[in-house]
Amino acid sequence: MATSEARNIQRYGVPLYGASWVPHTAAAENPAGEYVVLAGGGGEGSSGIPNAILLSQFDRSATSLSSNPVIQHGTGADLPYRMAVHPRGDGLIASFPTSCRWFDWENVENGELGLRPSDRVLNQLEDVGQQLALAFSEDGSLLAVGGEDGKLRVFKWPSMELILNDGEAYKVVKDLHFSIDGKYLVTLGSGGPCRVWDVTTSTVVATLLKENDEVFRFCRFSQSIDRDQVLYIIAFQGKGVNVISWRTDTWKRISSKQIVRDSVTAFDASTDGKLLAVGTNEGSILVLNSSNLKLQMTLKKAHLGLVTALAFSRDSRAFCSASMDASVRVTVVEDKSPNGFNYWIIVLIIILALVAYYLKNQGLFPESLPFQ
Repeated sequence: MATSEARNIQRYGVPLYGASWVPHTAAAENPAGEYVVLAGGGGEGSSGIPNAILLSQFDRSATSLSSNPVIQHGTGADLPYRMAVHPRGDGLIASFPTSCRWFDWENVENGELGLRPSDRVLNQLEDVGQQLALAFSEDGSLLAVGGEDGKLRVFKWPSMELILNDGEAYKVVKDLHFSIDGKYLVTLGSGGPCRVWDVTTSTVVATLLKENDEVFRFCRFSQSIDRDQVLYIIAFQGKGVNVISWRTDTWKRISSKQIVRDSVTAFDASTDGKLLAVGTNEGSILVLNSSNLKLQMTLKKAHLGLVTALAFSRDSRAFCSASMDASVRVTVVEDKSPNGFNYWIIVLIIILALVAYYLKNQGLFPESLPFQ
């Protein structure tokens, strides 16, 4: 019999390369359900491993994932290698070896959420080669894609009007991400520096320089506790991996700290800005407090293979992770205050103080103790 701890991990028989949470607006007819969408497969050839986009349902009260995918949509010989979910529930875009395709959500007869290929063809992303980075802006009005050929494109959504087109941005685009307010786009890749673009003017406003032998690999915008926007970059340096934080008004470094010696293969920042999560080539996951970069949670060997994707839920209380070993895992994050006390301990202290105040006002609590 599977333990309750094991029910938050499932293997669906497909090596996974992408994972994301489905917006609640997409599952409006099933408000109690939460869904994780996954992408992966065996690629081209005769491996016998299918290529597919999958939906899994997550029951937060039981901390469990559905034992089988709610739906598994096969994509033939084409591997869905990267994807981005529209934050307002429009659907999702997936990157295949030569083109990108759009998929729509649908509600099936039993009330569960479904997924189907859209009739909509993204002509601007046909025959453009493998896209390695896809991202929507927070409000869903912009779509950025970066390719294996080094080209960077930004479109208005859903019109697909091209507003930024850099054909020589990098040799290979590795990662990109929009700021919370949608004004900036950070990009990084091989053969070029990390750049910050003002998407309203399609111009570079900052070039973030490396120090010593740093190699920038992942980038995410988030916010600090006081709600100022912050940029985080994962940088390989020597025999370790650092998290670097940057101000978004001066584009100066705030801090840099080594977090792990293993190679980092996935990274995400929580929506509320409190947590950072990294996945390693050894299958482990580390969760950091963003304010001081101290380790808050370690999941040793969370997966048997390298972690390929990490994504926090919209409420920042859980994250999903995926792996080459065909496993997906959802981990609920314990809520802690910045100084390390458990949130519920603070709540208990407040309740006890209120009870003591009430008893004192009712004359049930002595003004002074006999030995005072």
